[in-house]
Amino acid sequence: MTSLTPYAGDDPAQRASDADRDRVAAILGEALATGRLTSTEHADRLDAAYAAVTMGDLVPLTRDLPQVSGPTSLPATEKQEVAAVFSKVIRGGRWVAGRHTELRSTFGALIVDLTDAVIPGREVTLELNSFCGKLIVTVPHNAHVIDEGIALFSKRAVTGGKTEGDGPLIRVTGKAAFGKIVVYREAYP
Repeated sequence: MTSLTPYAGDDPAQRASDADRDRVAAILGEALATGRLTSTEHADRLDAAYAAVTMGDLVPLTRDLPQVSGPTSLPATEKQEVAAVFSKVIRGGRWVAGRHTELRSTFGALIVDLTDAVIPGREVTLELNSFCGKLIVTVPHNAHVIDEGIALFSKRAVTGGKTEGDGPLIRVTGKAAFGKIVVYREAYP
C-alpha cells in the first residue's frame, strides 16, 4: 500500500517543517540525477516544495517518483558557488540557489538575478566577495535583506531591508576590497 505522503504516518493537514521539505527535495534531486525529471521540472517542483505549507502540499511533488533509500543529503541545495575571475558572468533565470551561496568577483564582473531563482528554505546566506571587481545582485521584491558584510576601499550598497509579506530572509555577508558590491530589490511586479 502506498502512503499518501512522502513518509508513512504523516497527516496531510499537518504543517510541513523545513526537514520535511528537505526530504522531498532529496527525492527530487535523486529523480533529476537519474533522469526521471528534467531540470525545468526539478526547479518547478523544488520551488513548490520549499513553498509548501502542509504535508499534503508535498504529496503531488513526489507521487510519481520512487522514494530515496539511505541518507538524504542535499549538497546541491546546501552550498553553491558562482565566480567571475578576469571575466564577466551573468547568472539569471530559473536556477537553484544554495542555502549558502558564495558569489565571488576577482578582477571581473558578476551579475546575479535571484528573482526567478529557487530559494531553498526561508533563509539563505549570500557570501559576496569582491576583490578589484564588481558584483551586482538583484533579490526578489518581497525579500528581507540583512547586511553583515564589510568593505575596504570599496563601494558597498545593500538595500532591501524588511518588507511586508513572507518573502525569504537573505543574509548578506562577505567583503569588498578595492571593488564594488551592490544588492538591490527588483521592482514590484
